[in-house]
Amino acid sequence: MASASHSSTARAILYAFLANFGIAIAKTWAAWLTGSGSMMAEAIHSYADTGNQVLLYLGLTQSQRPPDEEHPLGYGKLSYFWSFVVAILLFSLGGLFSIYEGVHKLQHPEPLSMIWVAIIVLALAILLEAGSLFGALREIKLIRGTRPFGEWLKHTRNSELVVVLGEDIGAQVGLMLALVFLVMAWITGDPVFDAMGSICIGVVLIVISAFVGWRVRSLLLGRSADPEIQAAIDEIICEAEHIECALNTITIQFGPDTMLAAKVKVQPNLNIESAVRAINAMERELKARIPNLKWCFIEPDVTD
Repeated sequence: MASASHSSTARAILYAFLANFGIAIAKTWAAWLTGSGSMMAEAIHSYADTGNQVLLYLGLTQSQRPPDEEHPLGYGKLSYFWSFVVAILLFSLGGLFSIYEGVHKLQHPEPLSMIWVAIIVLALAILLEAGSLFGALREIKLIRGTRPFGEWLKHTRNSELVVVLGEDIGAQVGLMLALVFLVMAWITGDPVFDAMGSICIGVVLIVISAFVGWRVRSLLLGRSADPEIQAAIDEIICEAEHIECALNTITIQFGPDTMLAAKVKVQPNLNIESAVRAINAMERELKARIPNLKWCFIEPDVTD
């Protein structure tokens, strides 16, 4: 399951990278031809998104590094760190620059030229971004299985897919806003609409970056495993031979891997050697049925 999740995330990042890089070049050309602030804001947004995909892939690969003496629990949380950096870049390079560009165009309006070029580029970009968004949703579907999308989004510990999804949605909304305001500027001949479009795009990007940052923040602090994993752990412990119940279980998510610390109540007639064998057998069963469970610390006790 871990390798499948890693592959799905890597593919979603690749879809977004290819789409954003191609769109960024086209937007830059259109912005240069037309002098459109909305188009320039969109170009900077796409370049920022392209760089963000590189950072996400860097975090994804670095999180797979094996544990060492200084990092005995591995490097799984590096994926959360880079996802948080991406949220900050989306806020600063994307959102704040778009608002700055819009305000600048409001204060110093300039006539637009060859707007039809920008409109064609935006229409094509919407199609490409739709492909990237579809690819991300397809990879998410492979991971979430039969779970409702809203439940997956609420509980997922896959920060990279959350970021890619947020960027794709933000890109689609931004492109549509840019297209609407450019058409209005074309029809009315008033470049103020173009400036307003740039500001609206910036606001959308800031809202999305705030959402992504909030979601990743909880993972950086140390969030428990997915509720489905926690429920499966409790079920396996209760089913284990010579184990009466789980007194307490604590899980922490480290990127794709999970750590478990648990207190269990063993049957009172067991001697120490038999209790150790029962706990070891339960640990093997836990790791066999939950592939992402990398660390397992079980303590026998009679009370929590």
